[in-house]
Amino acid sequence: MRARLFAILALLLLFPTVAFEQNKDDQSKDKAYIQQAEADWAASLVSNDVKVLDRIMADDFVGVDIDASQYTKADAIKDFSTHPSNFESNKVDGVEVRIYGDAAVAQGSENWKKKDGTAGQFVWTDTWVRRDGQWKVVAAEDIVAPPASEKQ
Repeated sequence: MRARLFAILALLLLFPTVAFEQNKDDQSKDKAYIQQAEADWAASLVSNDVKVLDRIMADDFVGVDIDASQYTKADAIKDFSTHPSNFESNKVDGVEVRIYGDAAVAQGSENWKKKDGTAGQFVWTDTWVRRDGQWKVVAAEDIVAPPASEKQ
C-alpha cells in the first residue's frame, strides 16, 4: 500500500513537468506556424495570392495601412483580386512571436522592392487569436521605414 501511495505521489509531482514540456512544444509549433504565415503574407504582396489572405485573416480582421486608413479582410481580398501587384519582391527579415494562451503578438519587418525600382521596409505588429484550434490574424498595423541598408 505504501509503495502504491509513493508511486501515485511521484506521478502527481511529475505531471506538471510533463504538462509544461508539452506546452513548450505546442508554443514552438504555434510560433513556427505564425512566423511562416507572416512570411506567406509578405510573399502574397508580390503574387496577389488571395488564398493566403483567406487562410490567415479572421473574418473580422481590421488592419491599419501605412496611410493610416483602415481595411478589412474583404477589402484586402478585393484589392488583390482587382489590382495587379506593384511589388517586385517582399521578404520578411524576422518575426518575433509572443504567445499569451489563445492570443499572440507578432512583430517584424520586411524589405520590399517595387517594380518601379523604389525600395523600402515595412515594420509591423500583428495580433493573432486561436479560434477553433486555428490561428488567425485579427489586427495589423504597418508603417514604412527606410530599407535596412539605409539605416545608420
